[in-house]
Amino acid sequence: MQPAKFLGIGLGLCGLFLVGLGEVSSQEERVPTAVERGEYALRAAGGCTCHSNPNMEEFSLSGGRPIETPFGIIYGTNITPDPETGIGGFSDDDFVKAMREGIGPDGKVYYPVFPYTSFTKMTDEDVRDMKAYLDSLAPVKNENKEPEFRFPYSQRSTISVWRGLHFDAERFEPSADKDAQWNRGAYLSEALAHCGECHTPRTFMGATDDDLYYAGSVEGPEGELAPNITPDETTGIGSWKTADITWFLQWGLKPDGNDTQGLMGEIIEHGYQQLTAEDLEAMAVYLESLPPIENQVRPQE
Repeated sequence: MQPAKFLGIGLGLCGLFLVGLGEVSSQEERVPTAVERGEYALRAAGGCTCHSNPNMEEFSLSGGRPIETPFGIIYGTNITPDPETGIGGFSDDDFVKAMREGIGPDGKVYYPVFPYTSFTKMTDEDVRDMKAYLDSLAPVKNENKEPEFRFPYSQRSTISVWRGLHFDAERFEPSADKDAQWNRGAYLSEALAHCGECHTPRTFMGATDDDLYYAGSVEGPEGELAPNITPDETTGIGSWKTADITWFLQWGLKPDGNDTQGLMGEIIEHGYQQLTAEDLEAMAVYLESLPPIENQVRPQE
């Protein structure tokens, strides 16, 4: 064989080998850690801003935030890993039970202001990853405060009655007749972001009114109005395009240029803004698929 021809064959094989290495390295993308996945899940849950501490200069999940409800005031709890005042003493199973069933390690049943009615739909992986992320935070000592509810809601025994009527411990099940994007948006909206918890009015017993699901509430968290986010053309977001909804979830800007304030602004800043564009678009696609409900939500006079 001639030297030049042998050299050409050698270079060719070397080139194929290098191309093969390139393909292998491009396929070996770094897998996110449990802590990283857990942070993402927490951001998808709106950053769990209800647990933020209003007395600290920097964002902290050490609790103390007063949350106004139609039944009185409840305070966000400390979910940093402080062993005395936070969740530092929770085992993984304790955390799963709290998220899925609304029951603490001591057997105390949580008020459903904590949206375990939605979190129960989360996957096992997302729940445990979220615990891994919370465990990675710096512990902050901050005593929790008891709710200031009116009678009879102040009696925890009433929660058992409520749970028997309105709580189903169930997991999210993808819809076989929908595509992957829609199912991803449904999971994010229903389980993690728990949109319906704020944007659906409540009955006198505190259950969501399923006839007005996502159609807005004049008594949202902290006494704020939660608008109609069904695709109704006149009272909801039916005139918004997919890109409009995606943009709003990322930056808090409405199609008319106005920005959102209050709790929703914080949820976007500390939560949805950290999600991928693909996930935000999936949520938008899901919201557009909801049944349009005509329900004009205006501040109470």
